[in-house]
Amino acid sequence: QVRLVESGGGLVQAGGSLRLSCAASGSIFSINAWGWYRQAPGKQRELVGEISSTGRTNYADSVKGRFTISRDSGKNTVYLQMSSLNSDDTAVYYCHTYAPDSWGKGTLVTVSS
Repeated sequence: QVRLVESGGGLVQAGGSLRLSCAASGSIFSINAWGWYRQAPGKQRELVGEISSTGRTNYADSVKGRFTISRDSGKNTVYLQMSSLNSDDTAVYYCHTYAPDSWGKGTLVTVSS
């Protein structure tokens, strides 16, 4: 079992940047890939991006060129660097591991215009 804890959310002005962190504990040796998801008010949860065990990344079209996922294996932490934020990025951001299947509780990002 893996426990995920997100941090770094908050209020930011449009055009600004924010970095989210996701710290894992538990059966971390079994994690193969990580994902960042988000859920805006009244909308379904959607994929933001993913990073594999080899470091390969994949992003949603809406965030390509603005968001970057990275991983610090020594700290068992994955990051989501967000820049050029706009109001459409306002959402609760969740960290996810695919195997084992685990979700964090999320961290709220609010972008003010």
